[in-house]
Order: sequence, then C-alpha cells, then structure tokens
Amino acid sequence: MKPGMMNPQRIEDPGQGPLPQGWQCYMSPQGRRYYVNTNTNETTWEKPDTSPLSIRSPLVKKTSLPTVNGFHSSGSPLHQQDTGHVTIRKPSNEPQSPESPSPTKKQNKETTITINCVTFPHPDTMPEQQLLKPGEWSYCDYFWADKKDPQGNSSVTGFEELLQKRLKGKQMQKEMAEFIRERIKIEEEYAKNLAKLSQNSLASQEEGTLGEAWAQVKKSLADEAEVHLKFSSKLQSEVEKPLLNFRENFKKDMKKFDHHIADLRKQLSSRYASVEKARKALAERQKDLEVKTQQLEIKLSNKTEEDIKKARRKSTQAGDDLMRCVDLYNQAQSKWFEEMVTTTLELERLEVERVEVIRQHLCQYTQLRHETDMFNQSTVEPVDQLLQKVDPAKDRELWVKEHKTGNIRPIDMDI
Repeated sequence: MKPGMMNPQRIEDPGQGPLPQGWQCYMSPQGRRYYVNTNTNETTWEKPDTSPLSIRSPLVKKTSLPTVNGFHSSGSPLHQQDTGHVTIRKPSNEPQSPESPSPTKKQNKETTITINCVTFPHPDTMPEQQLLKPGEWSYCDYFWADKKDPQGNSSVTGFEELLQKRLKGKQMQKEMAEFIRERIKIEEEYAKNLAKLSQNSLASQEEGTLGEAWAQVKKSLADEAEVHLKFSSKLQSEVEKPLLNFRENFKKDMKKFDHHIADLRKQLSSRYASVEKARKALAERQKDLEVKTQQLEIKLSNKTEEDIKKARRKSTQAGDDLMRCVDLYNQAQSKWFEEMVTTTLELERLEVERVEVIRQHLCQYTQLRHETDMFNQSTVEPVDQLLQKVDPAKDRELWVKEHKTGNIRPIDMDI
C-alpha cells in the first residue's frame, strides 16, 4: 500500500537544508515522516539529499490489516450472530524498517509461522487469543490446524476431521435404526408364537375353577401377542422410520460443505505461492540495485544515475507487487476463516440435532416398552384373580354334582 493511498498529511520538513527538487515530506498515520518524489512516485523513509549518488532505500511497507483471533481480515468482519463472541485485535502500528533487505519476510519469521499455506502466530510471540465461543468447546475454536493421517503419509485438515465425525454419526444412526428393526422382528416373531401357543389344545379338558384359570392363561397369551404386535408397529413408525428419515439430505449437504471449504483452501495455497514468488522477485531486484550501487561507488562500471534510478524503480515495483500479493493472500485467508467458522458451527448444530433426535426416539422406545409391560401386566391380572379363586373343595363339589352316579352306599350282605 503506497502512502498516498492512506490519506497522508503533507508537512514541512524540519530537518536541515531544503529537499531536492520534486521531493515532498509527509507524515504517516503512525506519526513517522517519509518522503515522496512526485515525479517518479518513489518513496523512502530516509531524507533525500541533493547528491546525485545518494542511494535511498525504497519504502517497502507491509499493509497492516485487522486481525480476527490471530488471523488477518480483509475488512469484512464476522457477523456476531454467526460466530458468538468475536475478538478483533488492533493491527500493529510499528512501521517496517525500510533498511531491511526483505522487511515483510523478516516480520513473518519473527511473529508468524506458515504451515500448509495457513499463517498462524509464531509460538514464541503468540498473543493470547480469545475463543470465539468460550467455555463451549465449540468446533469453530479447535480445528484450525492440520494433522497427519494415521499412516503419516499426508495431512488431514481440521475440517476433514469434523466431516469424518459427521460421517461416523451418520453410520451410527443407520446402525441404530437397524438395531430397532431387529427388535421389531423379534417382537413380531414373539407375538406370532404367543398367538399360536394360545390356540394349543393341551390341558383343555381341565375342569372347574382350575379349568377356568387354565383357560385364562391361554387367553392371556393371545392378549399378550396383540400387545407385542402393537409395540412392534409403534417401534417401526415412531422410532425406526424417524431415525432413517432424519438422514435423507445428509450426503448432499456434506458434499457441498466439503467442496466449498476445499476450494477455499486451494485458493489460499495459490495466493501463498504468489506471495513466495513475489518475495523472491523483490529480493532479486534489491540485490540488483545493491550490486549496481556498489559498482558505481567503486567506479567498476560506467553505470549512469539513470541506471540506478531504473533499478530503484524496479525494486519499488517489486515491493508493491509483494504487498498486493500479501493483501490478496490475507483476503483469501480471511474468507476461509469466516467460512470455516460458519460451516463448523453448522456442523456443530447438525450434530446436536442428530444426538437430540436419537435421544428423543430412544426415550420413545423406553416409553413404549413401559407401556408394553403395563399391558402385559393387565393380561396377567385376570389370571392372578382366577388363581386366587382356585378351591379344590369347590372343584370337587362341582365335579361330583356333574358326574355323580348315585349317593346310596352299599352295605354288608346278610347270612
């Protein structure tokens, strides 16, 4: 970013002696003087003098951008409702030393570290970062870095780790639905066998109060079979189907998330490569300027002042190109940062929803099971009541009355 783009304040130079023709003095927003050649647009921290051999270091000033939780922002801050608590740090106001061969690279080495094209604070100088959602262990706070895959052959992004958890959750929910399906089959088979057994004729000739109780035992099996059939039907409609239906749009949504974040990471990698290329070009231009300057000073070459100016302009242009590439990289990283927060929060919401849906339907399962037990108990209650009424004396009386053949007893025969 050139000083002229930052609304600079022109001031009178308090130093000794006038400025060379075409040079003007300005004050940077940080309160530091710098000088601009209105003819060549050359900028420098050092005050130029009238000597034609005076060599000024070109002003290569890195653009300071706002920082969101340690990441550069392109000026489009995160929405509060999307991210929860967002801490925006003020950018550093310290100007870069124009005497440094590569001030931008030097600062990166000191304060930042780049891993897989993502820029993080350097561990030795890392400032404290406020979590986006303190105290919640939110996905959006803990999956920024990449890690090695189990085989150690390549890196797995934090976002891929979250997708794998989501895929595992999908599989677990499918397996839970299959489990309920097996439970339904067992209930249906059990009900079928109970109904069949209730029709068995074994001991059907038992009579009296015991016979009535035995008949009720058999009838209770038919009633219980009906209870289990209703239980299996409700399991299917109120537990199994909802678990399966909940994952209908899962695959499409996951592909959309995956492709979107992957594209942003590819763009970030491309921007990083451009930055590295621009760094190399700047270093070469500065080295060329230094060599030509040394040759002129020791009179090893017939280079004219125009050659020096040309080399200086190329060095300044290379610095501008580097700042432009860094700015584009920061914009790409900011976009990735914002989309990561938005998407991880959506994954978090979906996981909470998945767990809650499963919990809700498992509660429905236990409720149905309790109801089944209560209905089963009601089928047994008549059996208990009749068993309490079983009376061997009564049964004997009833049987005698029905089957008696006469009540006159035989006596001894006379001689």
